[in-house]
Amino acid sequence: MRIKKVINNNILCVVDEKGREMIVTGKGLGFQRKVGERADPALFEKTYHMEGKAEQRRLRELVEQIPMEHLKLTEDLIQLIKSRITAPLNESLLITLADHISFAIKRKEKGVEFTNPLQGAIMSYYPTEYHLGQHCLRMIQQETELALNPSEASFIAMHIVNAELNTSMSVMYDITKLIEGALEVTEYFYQKTFDRESLDFNRFVVHLRYFAQRLFQAAPQHADEYDRDFQEMIIRSCKRHYKCAQCIGEYIRNTYQKTVSDEELIYLTIHLKRINLSQT
Repeated sequence: MRIKKVINNNILCVVDEKGREMIVTGKGLGFQRKVGERADPALFEKTYHMEGKAEQRRLRELVEQIPMEHLKLTEDLIQLIKSRITAPLNESLLITLADHISFAIKRKEKGVEFTNPLQGAIMSYYPTEYHLGQHCLRMIQQETELALNPSEASFIAMHIVNAELNTSMSVMYDITKLIEGALEVTEYFYQKTFDRESLDFNRFVVHLRYFAQRLFQAAPQHADEYDRDFQEMIIRSCKRHYKCAQCIGEYIRNTYQKTVSDEELIYLTIHLKRINLSQT
C-alpha cells in the first residue's frame, strides 16, 4: 500500500498494488507521513473502498469535510438498513447518507432545522423505508445525544429508496411527485380515498414506483409485452379502469412531457382493477 494523500493524522488515502484507491483509518496513521511512502495494513483499523472511481473520489472528498465519527455512525445505520431490506443498495448510499446526516447534525447544533415537503407522501408510499428512517434517528440520538427533527426520517427514507432504485436524488423527487400526482388523479377519477394501509394499495404504489423509474430513466419496455388480443380483452372488460389509466397517462404527458406506452397502460389498468375490487 502506498500513500496517495494524507487526509489527517488518523486518515490516509492509499493505493494498493492493483491501483485500487481506498480510505484507511487508524490512530496516528497519518502522523508525519508523506505521499508515496508505504503504509502498513496491520495498522489499519477501518478500510473504505468503492468500486466506482467517481464514488471513490467522492468518498475521499467527503472524509476531508466531515468528522470521521459521522462516517462510522452512517456505516452502522447502513448495516441496520441492509438487515431489514433485501433489495441490493447502491454503494453510494454510504456517501450520500453520511453527507446528509453530518449536515443535519451540524445544523441541529446551530439550531437550524429543515422540514421535508414530501414527508406525508414518503410516509405513505415508502412505509418500510420511512420506519427505517425513524429507527436511524433513534440510533443517531443514542450516539450523539441530539434529537434531530422528526422530518429527518423522511429525508433518510429518500436516500434509502434512492439507493434501492439506483437513481439520482433529483429523479427520486420526480418519482415521488409522479406517484403523488397519479394517486390524486386516481382518487379524483373514482371519487374516493383509498386505504393507505391496505396490501393492494401498497402493491399499486410499488407498481407506480417502478413504472415511474422506467419512465424517468428511459428503461426498455417489458420483455413480456402483452399480445394485442390480450390488450383488447383488458380494454373491453375493464373499460372504466382503462379510462382511469388513460387519465394518468394524460397527466404524465402534460406534466412531464413523457408518453406512456400501451403496455404500461394495460399494467396500470390491471392494478387499478385490483385496488378497486378490494376497496369500497
